[in-house]
Amino acid sequence: MTNHEVDYQIIGEELQCVQIELDPQEAVVAEAGSLMFMDDTIEMSTIFGDGSNQNQGIFNKFLSAGKRVLTGESLFLTSYENRGIGKRHVTFAAPYPGKVIPFDLTLFQGKIICQKEAFLCAAKGVSVGIEFQKRIGVGLFGGEGFIMQKLEGDGMAFVHAGGTIVERELMAGEVLRVDTGCLAAFTQTVDYNIEMVKGIRNAFFGGEGLFLATLRGPGKVWIQSMPFSRLADKIISVAPKMGGKRKGEGSILGGLGDLLDGDNRI
Repeated sequence: MTNHEVDYQIIGEELQCVQIELDPQEAVVAEAGSLMFMDDTIEMSTIFGDGSNQNQGIFNKFLSAGKRVLTGESLFLTSYENRGIGKRHVTFAAPYPGKVIPFDLTLFQGKIICQKEAFLCAAKGVSVGIEFQKRIGVGLFGGEGFIMQKLEGDGMAFVHAGGTIVERELMAGEVLRVDTGCLAAFTQTVDYNIEMVKGIRNAFFGGEGLFLATLRGPGKVWIQSMPFSRLADKIISVAPKMGGKRKGEGSILGGLGDLLDGDNRI
């Protein structure tokens, strides 16, 4: 194996975290800001690019870092290496409610394609890059655009997706239609395309958007029930407006209830 071999435990239900066990000299890389806590003798260091090959030239390092920027990530990752003589642990937290999905890349021919900004952490040596969608329809209407994230290597990688995760195994030729925002990840053998919703009324009044993602097997697909964009829209829709007034929070009195509670100020 070219990647470090790490053990792990996923903790929690709705706001999960992943605890990585590191043997001496083993390391894991993670997105900046995802650290929750770590044991002593673990040393942090900032690396340029994805850290998959630190012996590469400066041009390749800039290329690797540039790919990360295109997927919405920063130029840098943080490496956590166990410099002690015994096993130590480091734990990373999910950024919003959902599930942490572990991928043993050796089980998926060394590659997984996922939504942008889904990457959480991985064994050092895993390459975090970009996957260009070749079809123009996917690029223009696929929700994720031409660019998705790809994880390559022979180690463990962990991504985060919103809400509940549904796994589907597609047989050869089997087609699954998915809301473009709900597609979390899929294996490289799955054919990914976009189709327009049939019927004028469905397209404009169905509330599901104009396009759906079509996934054709064979391969495996991971679907998220609550994309972050949908979660953000829900929060914004109920956020305090008009100088801090709220919507009554379910009271049948609505604004009158606010007035009786003394929340409406003149």
